[in-house]
Amino acid sequence: MDNPLPVKSFDVVVGGRVIRTNGRSEGSAQKGAIANRDGHGTPGRPAQREKAESLTPPRSNAVMRGRRQFVVVAVLITAGLALTARLVQLQVFESSRLAERANRQRSYVDALPAPPGDLLDRDGRVLATTVKAHSLFVVPQDVSELWPFSLSLAAALKLDADRIYERLAEQREKKFLWIKRRLAPVEEEAVRKLNLTAGTWGFRDEYLRRYPQGTLAAHVLGLRDIDGKGRGGLEESLETVLHGRDGRRTLIRDARGRVIDLADDEDIPPRRGADVRTTLDAVVQMYAERELDRLVDEWKPQGACAIVQDPVTGEILAMASRPAFDPNDPESVSKDAWKNRAVAWMYEPGSTFKPFVVAAALERGLLKRDDEIDCGGGEMRLGSRVLHDRHAYGRMSVTDVLVKSSNIGMSRIGARLSNPQLHATILSFGFGRPTGSALPGEMPGMLRPLKEWSSYSNTSLSIGQELAVTPLQMICAHSALANGGTWISPKLVLSTAGTSANRALDSRASTSIVSKATDRSAARWLIEQPMTEVVRRGTGQRAQVAGYTVFGKTGPAQKLDPQTGTYSATKYVGSFLCGAPAADPRVLVLVVVDEPTTNGSHYGGTVAAPSAAEILRQTLIHLRVAQDDTRNASATP
Repeated sequence: MDNPLPVKSFDVVVGGRVIRTNGRSEGSAQKGAIANRDGHGTPGRPAQREKAESLTPPRSNAVMRGRRQFVVVAVLITAGLALTARLVQLQVFESSRLAERANRQRSYVDALPAPPGDLLDRDGRVLATTVKAHSLFVVPQDVSELWPFSLSLAAALKLDADRIYERLAEQREKKFLWIKRRLAPVEEEAVRKLNLTAGTWGFRDEYLRRYPQGTLAAHVLGLRDIDGKGRGGLEESLETVLHGRDGRRTLIRDARGRVIDLADDEDIPPRRGADVRTTLDAVVQMYAERELDRLVDEWKPQGACAIVQDPVTGEILAMASRPAFDPNDPESVSKDAWKNRAVAWMYEPGSTFKPFVVAAALERGLLKRDDEIDCGGGEMRLGSRVLHDRHAYGRMSVTDVLVKSSNIGMSRIGARLSNPQLHATILSFGFGRPTGSALPGEMPGMLRPLKEWSSYSNTSLSIGQELAVTPLQMICAHSALANGGTWISPKLVLSTAGTSANRALDSRASTSIVSKATDRSAARWLIEQPMTEVVRRGTGQRAQVAGYTVFGKTGPAQKLDPQTGTYSATKYVGSFLCGAPAADPRVLVLVVVDEPTTNGSHYGGTVAAPSAAEILRQTLIHLRVAQDDTRNASATP
């Protein structure tokens, strides 16, 4: 048997271990491995495991340790490089942004509100002005004991302690919380006497709007809310002019939020709003409101309003509405008192509308001044409807149709106009659209489109039914007759202080819109003849004013009953419009009364005429308008 060739030992990997052989052939090693795998050997024997372990070289452990060290070093180097890159990014490329961010965190911009401008009457009397007041704030996060703190403030300010505590608890992490704004001097003094911990509270200067005349012209002026925003009236419509420009200042804070410095170079001082001079005359306004209060006490209506206007310029001298309110105490205002009935209330005008229909027929040559109108004995059938007069009138002149306020006579005059002609007339006198007064909440009235008119519309409109108007629309329309036929939009603003304010002023408030309403001769005849006779011998006799030739027109109108959809037999709107002197009208007055409930009368000549006449008389004297009629120098309103 030949001697086997010597075979060098070599390593074999078995089960994840490196085993050095003793020179056996590869086949023998494989057999041994197979035998062990197949179960013919004796794997797991302690002696063999110890022998295999003793064969593991020390060099392998060193290699593994070297690899681990390499990985650790590589990770540390990578992390160091990443950190270095981030530091370079922050210090070099983003330093400006981060510095700006840090500055923002330690500083904040404090708004400096601008005091609004004053509202003045036409002679410079102050109607609305602004005073400084202190508002109380607290720092909830610095208040150590909430309940004693709440009790103290509640006692000083007469507030609900539970409510203060709830608010403080809800805003516990905040640095600012209003407790009460615009304190009265006595309240401010009471808070100071509490000796609360410094840094937990403070006062801030704010502006408080005051109305020195109280309720005078409240609906025209409006008011400003707790944040100084105009709400209603001229305060709202002239907000951009009155408000001015707010300023600002930058404050620097420490880590606890306390102010430690002021950045003077970034300050922008506030600029006060512009003063506005209105067309109102405070004296005439007082006359109107005083007389309106007397009327309300006597007749107990749902509401009432009065307007005084210069028919030549369109300027509103007075505008009053009842119920009223005091803008100095808005929290006590009832819901009904907010409405300005002069612009935000619509009603059927009734007989005060009739002169416009006559003017249209005269202008178009469809009616002559000396025509006689058949009034049908007080009753006229229109299809299924019957039209009535208060009295059984026969044939009457055009003047008497207006003096007696004959519905049948007016229906016959209106029938001479086609529906398109009557529709155009109504529009030309400013009905069916807002007047452009610049007062918030102004309603456009109601005029149905021509295509929706029925066979009864011509008759209904001729007697002031089937349309709705506002009191301001009505007086503006009558001003068109009084000034010779020109419709002028009402004007409430005369001027503002400062040219920039004038440029910003809303054109609705500062510019009059002028349009032709009717023929001058027809307008002048209506004022100097029929409407003068209404006061002299017709339904407006209670509106006579000593020394002046007064013209006017009464306007009783039935209200629609929402339950039945028909005209009510008990609910009326009584109105009266008058002006003087008839030859050269300087003043127009309108008084409208909604549902008078006492004394059993609803006619405008009874309910509204005396008040309108008294307002007119006092205004004429105040404006020093020369008397023009010595024949009735002893007449009483």
